Amino acid sequence: MSSAARMLQLLSLLQTHRYWPGAELAGRLEVSDRTLRRDVERLRDLGYPVHAVRGAAGGYQLQAGAAMPPLLLDDEEAVAIVVGLQAAAGGMVEGIEEISVRALSKVVQVMPPRLRRRVDALASYTVPAFGGSGAGPTVDPGLLGVLASACRDDERLRFGYRTRDGEEMDRSVEPHRLVSVGRRWYLVGWDLTRHDWRSFRLDRMSGAATTGVRFRQRELPGGDAAEFVRSGLTSAPQRHHVSVRVRTSGDAVRRQVRRWGTVEDLGDQECRLQMEVDDLGWPLFVLAGLGVDFEVEAPAELTAHAARAGALFTRAAAAG
Repeated sequence: MSSAARMLQLLSLLQTHRYWPGAELAGRLEVSDRTLRRDVERLRDLGYPVHAVRGAAGGYQLQAGAAMPPLLLDDEEAVAIVVGLQAAAGGMVEGIEEISVRALSKVVQVMPPRLRRRVDALASYTVPAFGGSGAGPTVDPGLLGVLASACRDDERLRFGYRTRDGEEMDRSVEPHRLVSVGRRWYLVGWDLTRHDWRSFRLDRMSGAATTGVRFRQRELPGGDAAEFVRSGLTSAPQRHHVSVRVRTSGDAVRRQVRRWGTVEDLGDQECRLQMEVDDLGWPLFVLAGLGVDFEVEAPAELTAHAARAGALFTRAAAAG
């Protein structure tokens, strides 16, 4: 039996709330007394209140009021579950929004108090802003936990930050919300250096830590952290101007692209989509989702990108 399976079985036995003599419990698990003591300590580290009686007649019992199902997660696993379920609950996966909300609520309820407090912060202070490509840098789940907790506790942060131009600088920030755009994460907060609201990409941060200094939250202009990030992205200079003629109605394209592009109606079943992007994978993702014919007007790189993607899928279809 693996250690993870053994831990689940141990917690399941303890949840009967009967008193288990140490020798009997070790026998049920087919482990030594020393291994049993180590497993019990791990349960305690995870926040499960296991009472122990020492001596020859010693044993173990889960304290009253601790009727928790056997959900054993470390910090990174807990963060992964909350981020995934919250994305689905926000509508990123069609048809399972309500189910995801219920699942997220149940998962949080059965976590030990230490993890529950952390994921509560992450769920409450993270806002999805739909859009962006599926590609992007990864983010340390530990950093997500630190930033979400700082947002919840109204605690100032200090971190190193690399700007778009590659300049390194130290920033002191009053955090407000975390915003996810595709695979990119942003922290919205009041920049104490610039004395203004800013959004910071998490993959450009280093050494983020709370300072212990509390603050009173300021009012974010517009009150919508996701919209604040979206506005900043659309106003920032981008690498590519994209223009595509699409053989479908403008309304259909608007529903797909949302606020990440502009749509010009050219007829009942034709329109022009224009976008400003850093990553050509995003307009290609939008066009693939529409499932209609289109003609790339600019840039030439998008035509080449589409050709490579088409060849890739053609090979995959042939192999299947």
